[in-house]
Amino acid sequence: METLSIAKSFDGTQGVYRHRSDACQCDMTFAVFLPPQAKDGAVPVLWYLSGLTCTHQNVMDKGEYRRAAVEHGIAIICPDTSPRGQHVPNERDNWQFGHGAGFYLDATQEPYAANYRMASYIMDELPALVAANFPVDMQRQSITGHSMGGHGAITLALKNPGHFRSVSAFAPITRPGVAGWSRPAFEKYLGPDHAAWRAYDSVLLMEDGYRLPELLVDQGKADGFLDDGLRPWLLEDACRRARIPLTLNMRDGYDHSYFFISTFMADHIAWHAARLGSAASS
Repeated sequence: METLSIAKSFDGTQGVYRHRSDACQCDMTFAVFLPPQAKDGAVPVLWYLSGLTCTHQNVMDKGEYRRAAVEHGIAIICPDTSPRGQHVPNERDNWQFGHGAGFYLDATQEPYAANYRMASYIMDELPALVAANFPVDMQRQSITGHSMGGHGAITLALKNPGHFRSVSAFAPITRPGVAGWSRPAFEKYLGPDHAAWRAYDSVLLMEDGYRLPELLVDQGKADGFLDDGLRPWLLEDACRRARIPLTLNMRDGYDHSYFFISTFMADHIAWHAARLGSAASS
């Protein structure tokens, strides 16, 4: 693991790191913010999964999470959204596919299967690396994300019951297999058999019996993607039928940007902190 940068913020440490990924067969970059409580022992972890076209840098620069993370003594880990590199298959002129658009799935179709293994990277490889190099308590993990990352956070939590103590999302993509901006990517990554897509669709996972203890979602009513890709009412209906307690906050006037995310980031961190316990608790 290579350290790319270190900066002090709110008496904590914001770092950016790079390592060679076996899962994605390329170099991967990620960010870790450690609150000052980490000097005294392992702290709980909140994963933040970014959306389409983003890297760790977007939320690190615009997400405004550090003050709240220090207040609650939580480490914030921000992975990249996909494998990258000249040898990694990509569609340069398509922002909805390839670099920046990994959809947090494990691709099965060539030529993408060798590199686009973001589900395995997020669930297995990166947590092991983080646990070996940072003072974090991996028995106390939660997950959140935005848009494509909100989709990833919910589906990963559904398929790994008990792994995360809590899950939330900002404007998550719902029913990606039928949404205009994600369906073509699913076809290329997973092939024509729609049965294989169910593993990466929160609504269908709930239909198939997967459950969460509860879910927090914030969604802007002025989001330009609301009717095409997001459709939170489908998630609301799925949670109702699955009897999963859902807090869905529809925010007047807010769009899809980091102005929206940063406004409610502290609320999400506090919500997760209540379920993770403080840095000093067991």
